[in-house]
Amino acid sequence: MDPIFVKAFIEIDCQWEGLEPAYRVYVNDELFTERGWRWSDAHIKETLQILAPPGRYNIRLEPVQPTLAEFVVFNRGVDVGPAHWLDGCTLNIGDPE
Repeated sequence: MDPIFVKAFIEIDCQWEGLEPAYRVYVNDELFTERGWRWSDAHIKETLQILAPPGRYNIRLEPVQPTLAEFVVFNRGVDVGPAHWLDGCTLNIGDPE
């Protein structure tokens, strides 16, 4: 099957004190991004540009250890392409299900 291009997003907030925490975002088991968190009064929109065959993809955010920070993913969506979220961590690319 031919790969499909999509731009999906997750919005992230973080509660933290002390040292700046960091997080990683994975698509299945592939590391897509790692970022340090510097904000105390804002959340961010993390955009995932994915070129992949149709199918289901597990999207997960993991804090970089050691940390006491609590990351919260509170919104998900798709800006470009034929994809939709099946639940809080599964992105379906291609055929609707």
